[in-house]
Amino acid sequence: MTITFNQRIPPFAAERLEAISKVLADTNEGLTGTEIDHLLRSCNISDPTPDMTKWKRLHNAFVEFQNEHQVGNHVVVFIKRSMDPARYVGKPQVFRYRRDRLNSVLAFCGYTLGEDGQLRKADAARTISEALERANRLHAALIQRSVHADVLKFCKAELLEENYFHAVFEAMKSVTAKIRTLTGMTGDGCDLVHDAFGQKYGDPLLVINSFQTETHKGEQYGFMNLLKGLYGTIRNPLAHTPKTEWDMTEQDALDILTMISLVHRKLDQARRFRP
Repeated sequence: MTITFNQRIPPFAAERLEAISKVLADTNEGLTGTEIDHLLRSCNISDPTPDMTKWKRLHNAFVEFQNEHQVGNHVVVFIKRSMDPARYVGKPQVFRYRRDRLNSVLAFCGYTLGEDGQLRKADAARTISEALERANRLHAALIQRSVHADVLKFCKAELLEENYFHAVFEAMKSVTAKIRTLTGMTGDGCDLVHDAFGQKYGDPLLVINSFQTETHKGEQYGFMNLLKGLYGTIRNPLAHTPKTEWDMTEQDALDILTMISLVHRKLDQARRFRP
């Protein structure tokens, strides 16, 4: 649930206010003094110690406001405005860095900061490990591997929740959706793959190369079998197995999503071979 300004938000614990301030006003990667001044003014938060170091200045402003009003709304407003994605159009890596660090702290407060810059309620973390999971290590690793955008698009919500089970399941759906778009077919799973890339009607409908030599044909049918293997190994078991019975680790999810990314890149190169 997205946190709105008109809700009363309980005060933040002192140590968490300090941690949030240190992230937002980090010496090297944080807001500049000018940005802090502008944001404090726009949030109607007084600046009692403008000459102190950035994080202490921000921390003191948060503490004074919270002590006077006994709410944490001002902190949420400041975070939302400072993490507005529009501010980071030319520096997305800075947004991801700050967001990951903030989520590590916010997890202990029962909040998570999304890619849209909005705060949402979440189960409060109890350990450092849980907090780090909320910081989207998997998402950062996928970005570092330059995973195909279509993979991230179909499993964004699940990744934000570090839900590996459904992240992989949704990513497999993206493969089905793309094949259907390319072919106009309505099938699913291995049948769809065979109809699109196999020889049920003679030549394949889609090819990933010129399909002229035996080598090309071998690559084509190898790709078809790879897709069938993914459906048989991932999609079908996930569709019929409760989450509690599927031991999907972070490393498993990372490897599988990377493979699905390869499939998407091949599909982007595919062309119609027959009407």
